Amino acid sequence: MLAKRIIPCLDVDKGRVVKGKKFKDIQDVADPVELAKYYCDNGADELVFYDITASNENRDIFIDVVERTAQNINIPFSIGGGIRTIKDFTKVLKAGADKVSINSAAVKTPELITKAALKFGSQCVVLSMDVKKNKNDWDVYINGGRINTGLKAVEWALRGQDLGAGEIVLNSIDSDGVKNGYSIEITRLISEMVNIPVIASGGAGKRGDFLEVLKEGKADAALAASVFHYRQIEIKNLKDYLYKNGIEVRRDF
Repeated sequence: MLAKRIIPCLDVDKGRVVKGKKFKDIQDVADPVELAKYYCDNGADELVFYDITASNENRDIFIDVVERTAQNINIPFSIGGGIRTIKDFTKVLKAGADKVSINSAAVKTPELITKAALKFGSQCVVLSMDVKKNKNDWDVYINGGRINTGLKAVEWALRGQDLGAGEIVLNSIDSDGVKNGYSIEITRLISEMVNIPVIASGGAGKRGDFLEVLKEGKADAALAASVFHYRQIEIKNLKDYLYKNGIEVRRDF
């Protein structure tokens, strides 16, 4: 059995880690490189960095943060936000990132997934999906949750896999930062439909939420921000709890 992964998420704006609720009420948290090093030393399996305003502001991504992070940690990390071209992929991977996450650009130019997978390998290409439930179905949103694409989440996940994505980060806008638990329904639905790893995102508030999404939601990894940033949950303690409840996790730290 493959070990389930615990992944802190660092939303970065203007060189600082920030956090909000449902993509609003943004508050300053910490320096991204310092926080990355803390997580690396305390049992995180991977890290995800999102430049949360790069796409909406139509600007380049924070390469300096990528380079400094690569020099200070020894676990894999991915970068997302503002990635629009193969040139962007090249720049970020050369700066030291292990994976590149695309969301808005993937919807606007789906062939970017295929081109990147062919050039760098599927393992480097992460399809990030911001989803929200409308009536009886889940829609895909872009530009930091601002625009409803009309794409259906399950269909887009399957298409992303076919195009060459090696992993999916599934973020529920309804649950984001609210700490009432992950959206189990859509996580399980997509996890059962695709053959690539699914990382659940949005809603972690207590240790039981991680257990539920990894077990009931069938996610391969759980991503969270607030509960880690504000030290409400320590990753080592979380992993001990998950292990005692039958979840295989890496504990060699």
